[in-house]
Amino acid sequence: MHYSNSDIRRQDRLLNEVAARKLLIEGEFAVLSMQAENGGAYAVPISYVWDGKGSVFFHCAKEGRKLRCIEICNNVSLCIVGRTHVISGKFTTEYESIILDGKAFISILSEERMKALELFLDKYSPADKTAGMKYATNSFAKTEIVRLDIDSWSGKCKNL
Repeated sequence: MHYSNSDIRRQDRLLNEVAARKLLIEGEFAVLSMQAENGGAYAVPISYVWDGKGSVFFHCAKEGRKLRCIEICNNVSLCIVGRTHVISGKFTTEYESIILDGKAFISILSEERMKALELFLDKYSPADKTAGMKYATNSFAKTEIVRLDIDSWSGKCKNL
């Protein structure tokens, strides 16, 4: 998982790696971009969790367009947008965002899938983890977990 801002055009707007990791941990949602079945592009908002190492996980139904796209080409991009603030009178927006590039994998092992669901509960429902684990167990057979192994990532921000 290589963090590099060298390809960002506006070098005055770099998000340092510490702030980028914070956004990766705390971000509420992301937009997953993939190659579509017809060769075009397909992007979809998702909930995600980071394993604290080099992978991000997201969940979905056992079938659908997202999985068909990943089967065609597993090279994907994930964009996470943190805080934003429109500055009307200055015609600009303060923001922070990170982009992760990597490969998405489906049909991962059951133990890894269940660990990912536990990470989701830790992030999104920590006060309801016991009930959440029961829910996860009951819905496990109809839930697909996708692992995105991060190859590289970068971050950008604008603060006034």
